[in-house]
Formats: sequence, structure tokens, C-alpha cells
Amino acid sequence: MEVSERRRFLLFCFLPTTILVSGAFLMGNVIIAPDYKERLPGQIAINATKINATKIVGAKVCQAHCRSDDGEPLPRGIVSRTSDLDMRSLRGPFISEKKRGTSTNLLAIAAGIKQKESVNKIVTKFLSNDFVIMLFHYDGIVDDWRDLEWSSLAIHVSAMDQTKWWFAKRFLHPDIISEYDYIFIWDEDIGVEHFDVEKYLSIIKEEQLEISQPALDPNNSVVHHLLTLRDSTSKVHRRIHRRLGLRKCDGNITGPPCSGWVEIMVPVFSKAAWRCAWLMIQNDLIHGWGLDELLGYCVKGNRTQNIGVVDQEYVAHHAVPTLGGSPKDQTNPHLPDQAAQNMTLTNSELQAPSVPTQAMERDEVIKRCFYELRIFRRRWHKAVQDDECWVDPY
Repeated sequence: MEVSERRRFLLFCFLPTTILVSGAFLMGNVIIAPDYKERLPGQIAINATKINATKIVGAKVCQAHCRSDDGEPLPRGIVSRTSDLDMRSLRGPFISEKKRGTSTNLLAIAAGIKQKESVNKIVTKFLSNDFVIMLFHYDGIVDDWRDLEWSSLAIHVSAMDQTKWWFAKRFLHPDIISEYDYIFIWDEDIGVEHFDVEKYLSIIKEEQLEISQPALDPNNSVVHHLLTLRDSTSKVHRRIHRRLGLRKCDGNITGPPCSGWVEIMVPVFSKAAWRCAWLMIQNDLIHGWGLDELLGYCVKGNRTQNIGVVDQEYVAHHAVPTLGGSPKDQTNPHLPDQAAQNMTLTNSELQAPSVPTQAMERDEVIKRCFYELRIFRRRWHKAVQDDECWVDPY
């Protein structure tokens, strides 16, 4: 009985205390929990925002500095943006790009089988000077070149009745030939008896010529423009001082065809100049008429200084008929004075027809050339007018 009363006493004493403590605890949760719940998500949200902002900023930095549209899906280290025309072996030990040596210059020639002997002489001159050789076969004949010792080392591209500039636009993209310091894009009917490739390269580097050509031998060449004639008293000339048709080349004229100009028969480009020139070649205008007038825009600095004709190393222009040609050394009587018109004609495009069929074909070619020239000039003038940000440096 005494024990029961003691238990009853303890129960009545501690129960109210327990109830009060429990109530206080519950009230504290009610008061404290909402504040905790309000603060905790806020902290999480702030931290998440900071993380996301860091990721976004990093992505924008990568996009601005590391990425381009064409390489976006790929990791940066695997993207290979440029190429070259050097041939690789199918077998044997692998040699990486960094360790293997590459050719430093490129010679591209539009060639027909009738000019095989002439082309062979040209190529032989260039082979010993670390050049890649590329032949554009406009007559579709390739196999007949195989007997030449260097033929297997050259790159052969064939397409029927296409011009040098058609080939160049499609197969000499600047990203493909970016490894080459100088690009020679020559016609096939060139005599190189007085031409030394190594000396020529040395001169254009010394003179800082970004676009150049070897001078023409006045005794063995068909000459369309007096600026290209060799001056035997100089190493390089950049202008002439004489009358060309109705135009007088004096100190007041600093543009083509008095200075800052080469003929598109045997041009030589630096890699930077070629990138610009390639962009100016119109995909649908295959004869290249009008390009020579504007090549001065493709050199850095002053075109009267960075474009020139090399007299010390000169060539002969034989004017052998191609793409419909005609007898040697006979110009087309239907053509006006080209120098006066400030335009350039290739070796094969100034020749008179020798037979009625050739005459008809030749006339059609000439008509097409003039038509393309008008289109090219119109496009240039329209581009100048439409581009408000472009400023003519001349």
C-alpha cells in the first residue's frame, strides 16, 4: 500500500513536468522549423545559382576563345583544320606530321599532252627545289605522262576543257595549301632556259614581293603588256613610264597596268596573298579575266611596292595554242588594244584561229571571256557599293 501511494505520488509529480517539457519542445519546433525551412532552400538556391553561373561563364569563354562552328561537336585537340598535297606512304613505319619534312612551295600547271615537252622542262627545274608538283589536265589525258620520271611524284587532276582558274578554285583551297610559302600557278607554254627557281625565291623574299612574276624575254615571247617585259638593267621593276594606248604611265598613276600589277599567265603568290586571291576568284567565272586588275588589294601595304616583275630571272612566253588555239605569234585581229583597256589575256586567249572550225571555237571562247569580264567588273562595283564597312585603300 505504501508502495502504491509512492508510485501514485511520483506519477502526479512528474507527469505535469513531462507534459510541460514536451509541449515546450513541440512549440519550439513549430516556431523554429519554418524559419529553418525558409532559410535552408534559400541557401541551396544561392549555391546552385553560383555553380550554374560559373558553368555558364566558362561555357561562354570556351565558345568565344576555343570553339568555332565547324569544330563545335569535337574536342579541341582532335580538330585538324588544314591539309597539304604531300603524298603519304601506304606501308612502313608511321612518321607523324611534326617529325616528317614537308615541301615548302607548290607549282601548279594547266597542261595538255601536246605541251608535254615544255611542261617536262618546267617541272624538272622545280623538282630540285622542294616543290610539290600539280598538273591540271584540261584534255583528259593522264596516262601518257607516266613515262616521265617525276610523273609518279606529281598530283594529277583531270577535267575536260577546263581552265587553270577553274582548277585552282576547286583544288587549291587556301586551307589545303596553307603549308606552302609560295604558290606558282603557271601556264604550260613557258620557256625556262634563263630561269633559276632558287634565285627567284631568294629575290622575291629579299624584295618582299607578295605577288610577282618572272619578266618576259623580249626576243622570244609574245608580249601582251609592256609592264611584263624584261628590263636587263634591273633586278626587279614595279612600274613603267611610257604611254600605253590612250593611257600615259607617269608618276600620277599608281595602279594597273602601270604598276602594282602582274599578268595571270605566270603569277607567283605568297600564301597570304593567295588566300585573298582565291576568295576573289568567282566560282562560275572560269577564265579569270579581271583578276589582274584587282590583285593589288591582296597584298599587305602598298601594291606599288609589294607587287613586282623579276628581271634577273626571266622566262619566254611561246604562246602555243591551247583550248582552241591558233598559229604561233599571231594575235587575234578582232581584239582591241588590251593594254589600253587595262585587262589581261592569257597566252591561249589572244591567238587567232588557223582553220574555220578553230576560228568558230576561238570566237566563242573570246566572247565568253569578254562576257565574264563584264560580269566580274559589275560584281566588284556592286560589292564596293553594298559594303559600308569596306574602305578602298587606293
